[in-house]
Amino acid sequence: MPKRETEREHGVVTQTRPKKELKKPTLYKVLFHNDDYTTMEFVVWVLMSVFNHDEATATGIMLHVHKSGYGVAGVYTRDVAETRATKVEAIARADDFPLRCTVEEEEL
Repeated sequence: MPKRETEREHGVVTQTRPKKELKKPTLYKVLFHNDDYTTMEFVVWVLMSVFNHDEATATGIMLHVHKSGYGVAGVYTRDVAETRATKVEAIARADDFPLRCTVEEEEL
């Protein structure tokens, strides 16, 4: 008895697509802004605890922020950058410091 259309074996038909080049995610800088009230020690502590910088690197970033008015704490994908900036400002507010931390798209 010949197989009918409904009794046919089912298989999976595959088609190979040309490989797409994966685009690297856009990166964002987390910027610290200088102010006259946040202590240098607090900024160093935040850079070490939130951004995992060692003390020497954190001190260097803090001094750059102090002298030039702002500095880059780190470069991350958007979600990570925004989360860290929010965390920094929450910690600063909890300790009554007006430290500003912003996120800016990195220019290529």
